Amino acid sequence: MLYYSGPVARLVDEFAKLPGIGAKTAQRLAFHILNSPPETAQSLARALVEVRQSIKRCSCCCNLTDEELCPICRDTTRNSKLLCVVEEPRDVIAMEKARGYRGYYHVLHGAISPMDGIGPENLTIKELLKRLQSEEIEEVILAANSDVEGETTALYLARLIKPLGIKVTRIAHGIPVGSDLEYADAMTLNKALEGRGEFG
Repeated sequence: MLYYSGPVARLVDEFAKLPGIGAKTAQRLAFHILNSPPETAQSLARALVEVRQSIKRCSCCCNLTDEELCPICRDTTRNSKLLCVVEEPRDVIAMEKARGYRGYYHVLHGAISPMDGIGPENLTIKELLKRLQSEEIEEVILAANSDVEGETTALYLARLIKPLGIKVTRIAHGIPVGSDLEYADAMTLNKALEGRGEFG
């Protein structure tokens, strides 16, 4: 950052380290902070420090929370027989926005990826198995991503869970609503066929 003084260059560099933020967006964010009232920067700095100090994993589902139990685990109106396993906390948000699921969650904090040095021991699989042995769960829904890592993780979990006598299902992957078949790739079409259900 030859064009900026030290602090500005450092701020641009820090913004550029964030996922999805390129050099131009990092510059825009930095100059937005510089052109805003001092309270804006102070408020942002406080929020960043606070989130790092107060956010931890829920003692039940491993989602992110600032309390012992997250709001979803505290919600007694949900279906305690259903458990949806997701890779990341942001996946819980996506599922909740869809408003089609009223069970509980378990967050793995990643997916099995030998190429990246991530094995089952790096995920919250031990915590998941403890829950399955202590709670009366009838169905585990595997909602891992439909990439190689997600498929590997789902297969690994299914092999661990099925011997416990718990029903294991996988969310269907297929054609998005409103799209044409001619534009779908082979993998998407195959997943849509595999996930087909009875009609009419």
